[in-house]
Formats: sequence, structure tokens, C-alpha cells
Amino acid sequence: MARPLRIEYPGAYYHVINRGNAGEVIYTTNRDSEKFLEYLATATERFSIVIHSYCLMSNHYHLLIETPEANLSAAIQWLNVSYATYFNRKHKRQGHLFQGRFKAVLVDADEYLMQLSRYIHLNPVKVKSVGAPQDYLWSSYAFFIGERDAPEWLNTSLLSYFSRKNKTAIKNYRVFVEEKDVATLENPNTQSVAGCILGGTSFVQWVQDTFLSDGRDAKDIPQLKKLRPQIPLEKIVETVATITNSRPDVIVTKGRTRNQPREIAIYLSLQLCTLSCVELGRYYGDISGAAISQSGKRCAMKAENDRVLRDVIEKIQQQIIDN
Repeated sequence: MARPLRIEYPGAYYHVINRGNAGEVIYTTNRDSEKFLEYLATATERFSIVIHSYCLMSNHYHLLIETPEANLSAAIQWLNVSYATYFNRKHKRQGHLFQGRFKAVLVDADEYLMQLSRYIHLNPVKVKSVGAPQDYLWSSYAFFIGERDAPEWLNTSLLSYFSRKNKTAIKNYRVFVEEKDVATLENPNTQSVAGCILGGTSFVQWVQDTFLSDGRDAKDIPQLKKLRPQIPLEKIVETVATITNSRPDVIVTKGRTRNQPREIAIYLSLQLCTLSCVELGRYYGDISGAAISQSGKRCAMKAENDRVLRDVIEKIQQQIIDN
């Protein structure tokens, strides 16, 4: 199974969703839901995460989380494993409770926090479990509107977006949520980029520049192919040519043996571009995808044993990324 892209940094916000394996129910009794919330409360203490909204449905859950520390994966994995262990023991079952890896969408809080909180709180109404969000026992909505005393681990500061005065904020939030026609309610995540970043253009660009410009391998993380900044092949070739005192036409033309600048350019193209080996082969003199792959591996092996070559490659890569 392909690994999901996890972008973690201090102060990040996420919409986390996890479903039961094969759509199976993960809460069969009220005690199950209570136990999950107990583990969630422990997770806030143990990992210093902040819960801004939640909703436990029969076969999945939604969490709106802030991570003051860059530890989302550790926190959610602990939560899932702890609850699954309890659930399997309690109900005398074996096997996976949750459906693979959890989904986490990185959120631009200023743009989407309110929309996500509304979507999460209206989930039970949308699927017709209840007629009004405050009637659903297993979401944080009743705490937001003051019908129940919020637990210490639940952060309702999102209300400050609606007014500085608490009573006015609650009133405005209720209007924002309860007057929304659930028939037109859409998951804000449908607007996410590559299914993992939800935010405006500047936020997405900041994430790309800050976390996705290091040439990480996209083979096992499909989202990287869509998110990684698009670096033109011409820029790679021209930078290699400049630093190695070669010529672009020599680099892209096949036939010459011991053409180290060409090997470097091919290696960096594999690292920094989203094109397939076949597509790169067409650019580098109409050679096969296999030849591109072999050239890249050959350059990587040489760099492992040649510090000078390794330094040159790192210098070229840094200049490409910086410029």
C-alpha cells in the first residue's frame, strides 16, 4: 500500500479521518464511544495535541487537530492502536479494526477551520442520524453552544472567529452551523490539493517550498508527484552545464561515453522532476526508460564512493532549488 504524504511541523492543523476496516462499525455501544474519547483525552496530554472539533460516527471518526509539536503520526497511531486493542478485547475479535492508514489533510486554519468544524458537526445530520447537530451525543457541537460543559481537553477557541463576546460568538456559530442546508453541504476536503493540503494558493505554495523541494522519492508517496514544485528539465541541464563546464547540447545528446555531466543531469532529473523514466528518455536523446533508470543508479553508486562527485551533485541540486 502506498504511503500517504505526512507533512508535520509545529503548529500545524489537520482534518483527520479514519474508517473501520471494510466499512465495519468501530463503535457498537455507548461505552465504546466513551472509551475512544477517554483515549483521545489521554492523547492530548501525552502528545500535547489540541482537539478543536470531533465527531464519532458508527464506522469512522473526524478530528480537527492542532499539533503544537510536529507529532501527528505518533499521536494518531497511539490513539488507533490503543482503541483497537480495547475494542478487540472487549468484543472478542481479532484483526485490523481500522482501514489501513489514517487520512490527514493539512489545513490552512485561517481559510478553512470554520468550514471544517461545521462540516464535522453536521455529519450526523447529513446522514440523518439526528435532526439537529446538538442532538448527537458523540460530537463536540453541544459543547460549542454551551448545552454541555466542555471537557478540559476540548478547545473551543474557534468561537472567537465569530465574536469576541462569548454569548455572541455562540449565537453566531449556531447560525453558521444550523442554518446551513445539509443538502448542499460539501466536504471542504474536495477542494484540497492532491487530497492532502487544504488552503489558499499562498499556503499551498508555502508548503511546497518549505517541505516538498528536497527531491524526496515519489515512488511510494503518490501525492508528491502532484505537489512537488515543477522544475523544468532545461533548468536542470543548464545548471549542470554551467557548474561542470559542459554544454547543454552535449548533455542531452546520447552516444558519448563517460559523459558525467549527462549522468548527473539524468540523476537530478529523476530526483527533482515528476516525469516518468520513459518521458525523461525522450528528452535525453530518445533513449529507453530502462536506460534512464540505469544511468541514474550508476550515478548514485559513483557518488556514494566519490566525495568530490557527491559534493558537485549537492551543489548543483541546491542551486536548482534555490533559483
